[in-house]
Amino acid sequence: MCGILGLLLHDPTLNAAPRYARDACGIVTGGPRGRLYQCKANGMVRDVFTQDAIARLIGGMGIGHGEHLSGALSYRAALFPLLLRLRIWSAPRPTFYVNSPYGITFAHNGNLINSAELLHFMDAVAHRHINTSSDSELLLNIFADHLNDTGKFRINEEDIFVAVGRLMTQARGAYACVAMLAGFGIIAFRDPNGIRPLGVAHRTVASGAMDWLCASESAVADVAGFVEWDDVRPGCHPHTLRCIRRQVAPAATFAPDIFEYVYFARPDSVIDGISVYRSRMAMGNALAQEVSRVLTEKQIRVDVVIPVPDTSRVAALNLAQTLGLPYREGFVKNRYVGRTFIMPEQQMRKKNVRKKLNAMALEFADKNVLIVDDSIVRGTTCREIIQMAKDVGAKKVIMASCAPPIRYPNVYGIDMPSRLELVAHGRTTEQVAEAIGADLVIFQTLPDLVASVRQLNPTIEQLECSVFSGEYVTGGVDATYLDHLERAEAVPVLAASGAAAVNGRHAGTDVDIGKGGERVSGRTTPSGGDSVNSSSPASPTPGNPVNGVDATIGLHNTWKLS
Repeated sequence: MCGILGLLLHDPTLNAAPRYARDACGIVTGGPRGRLYQCKANGMVRDVFTQDAIARLIGGMGIGHGEHLSGALSYRAALFPLLLRLRIWSAPRPTFYVNSPYGITFAHNGNLINSAELLHFMDAVAHRHINTSSDSELLLNIFADHLNDTGKFRINEEDIFVAVGRLMTQARGAYACVAMLAGFGIIAFRDPNGIRPLGVAHRTVASGAMDWLCASESAVADVAGFVEWDDVRPGCHPHTLRCIRRQVAPAATFAPDIFEYVYFARPDSVIDGISVYRSRMAMGNALAQEVSRVLTEKQIRVDVVIPVPDTSRVAALNLAQTLGLPYREGFVKNRYVGRTFIMPEQQMRKKNVRKKLNAMALEFADKNVLIVDDSIVRGTTCREIIQMAKDVGAKKVIMASCAPPIRYPNVYGIDMPSRLELVAHGRTTEQVAEAIGADLVIFQTLPDLVASVRQLNPTIEQLECSVFSGEYVTGGVDATYLDHLERAEAVPVLAASGAAAVNGRHAGTDVDIGKGGERVSGRTTPSGGDSVNSSSPASPTPGNPVNGVDATIGLHNTWKLS
């Protein structure tokens, strides 16, 4: 998962650099005469966007991308926004070679399911080189190719509407996108199903003019003083320079991803007219009924309700109040350890759980404890948490999940790609309890979860629940597709070698590694030709001077500028 942001200021002398990131982050700003400035690297925003780096970003508009990368991609310069710049050729160590038309920067949140088909189009029809396995680069080139079809020296809004509409007829999957056209403005659009979130807000400056912002969550607008948050409609393209909007793709089933409300979104955000905070309160109320039913059936008495911080706190508090049970904060969180769910490796997740949480014995000793978590994915966190509770004296540990069993992979941008990694895949509830060491596991039912979210906006008739149901709203995802996806995920990444290894995470992408040439995102580059990134440093840390591979693409990168 990742977050995107676009900002357009009426006064171009103000700093347009956004601050929104996770594991990797990047900013590109647009300055005078269409000049673009960038800062990007692996790492969190507090480490990458230093005062010195931000001070060198010039201009009154910009876009940013904060991303959680998969384990393989984090070893590459798959940091975006990406840049396409007209007729400016590669720096000595480029990550993405340049292309036309105009100057376009692009950031996206989500995942495509027909990448192989699109890569063939890029090769056979558009004749554009795709250098990474990132969907952001692929979407960027599709958009640029359709703009290039105009053949114009200068484009207008109508040209942009047509290009985005054509992109939406080609690209299948989940995507929320923000792009900046040098010297022109910022645009934002969302896939026809509206799976990934995106919205627009504005604020009035002293002169009476408007600043505009688009972001993945409304909380970003609140913090920056923007008002009248408006979700981008699925298949709709707003051009925020003058906030011109138009439906550019046929209507499809509107199905926002329910996991945004369960886990990813900040509780103070409102997504598609639904308060994340209120939805989690409703989840707690509904889960309380299921917990009461199961505990009565099993004749188990619970002494205390304890949440797993932070996401499950709201639901756990409502559950405790509904059942008339004490609510206690039994786990103390180390705020300097990030979310273990989005860490790229299983061993890393397991190691960091105990660094992240510490159990207070006085809340667990000699008690039957009901631990509430937002969901149970791989089981790594739950297993360690349950063991911690038992280590400090809990008699029984009952695990309650605000979400149903996650038995299917997510193909729309959430990092749960392999069925074999999911603790509930192929297991009954009792077997899940045994696998994670709990005395009992209680899952929310899917109808109750859907009702908890939909009751806050009944106009949303469907939610994307594929991780629970195995039904994918876009179609095109079957057992064969999932098998291929899992095989691609298993391809190892070779760092610092004579030939580059690529994640190969897209369906239909073949990854062949050899010294005679390299197969990158389904296409072959002959040895000694126009290949780039022929080797990659092993370290993905911001301290590496090239961050995996230098990614200037004709732009000066202000990260760690001496």
